[in-house]
Amino acid sequence: MKVKKLAYALGAEVLDVDMTRPLAAGAVAEIRAAWMEHLVVVIRGQDITPEQHIAFSRNFGELELHHNKYNRHADFPELYVVTNKPLDGRPSDTRNVGRQWHSDGAYKLVPSLGSLLYSREIPPVGGDTLFTNMYMAYDTLSPAMQAVLLQLSAINDRGVATNNEHVDASRVAERVKAAPPVVNPVVRTHPETGRKALYVSPNVTTCIEGMTRAESRSLLAFLFEHSVRQEFIFRHHWQVHDMVMWDNRCTMHMAPADYDLTQPRYMVRTTIAGTPLGRLYEGK
Repeated sequence: MKVKKLAYALGAEVLDVDMTRPLAAGAVAEIRAAWMEHLVVVIRGQDITPEQHIAFSRNFGELELHHNKYNRHADFPELYVVTNKPLDGRPSDTRNVGRQWHSDGAYKLVPSLGSLLYSREIPPVGGDTLFTNMYMAYDTLSPAMQAVLLQLSAINDRGVATNNEHVDASRVAERVKAAPPVVNPVVRTHPETGRKALYVSPNVTTCIEGMTRAESRSLLAFLFEHSVRQEFIFRHHWQVHDMVMWDNRCTMHMAPADYDLTQPRYMVRTTIAGTPLGRLYEGK
């Protein structure tokens, strides 16, 4: 098994993997080691079934069932469908998902550990996904700023996510009821690597706990801008049958509308369950 770096800050391609067959424990360990080192792992040329996608993902932890039941795969609830194609005769809720930087599940009491996204249909050009290294975002802050942030927590609210505007109001209400606002640390320590990562998401982080929104606004605006400096970013150009896995504990990602939206894009994702972090927000 070979590993080839894809960008300066994060991202690597793992070669010589065949997901159509069960992986030996040693191979799983090698992939996991590459994942921990490079944060985003790309495995190309995997013509796999839904069952094989799920089986591969389970090598890395327990799988979540996404709270948005409307976009779960009809036959495999472990798979979350990300597409601009109609589903069951209605517009897909995920046709405009991911347009802003975020970490999957940052609005939950148990944020998602990792995500494994597989491409089945892609547009002729565009449809990329960008990733940013949140270790690097933290490490490049001044010691004084790091010391301040280590004392702070932030409110993350699913109800303010930008893609809500493309979803029926009743479904947004369901989502918020299932995942009410939470308070999470602004800096989290990765449980496997021990490294500190900035943990704020423009898509859902609304305020620093204990501060007013006006007081929070400038600090969060700085952190959001700082987190996505060009030198922190890897841009993945999809090919059909790519599997891309990323660590939500130390990255953010976003999917820009950089393609002809009339062209089909069909992806399926498994999500690795994480561990509890933070607490429910009890303020107004």
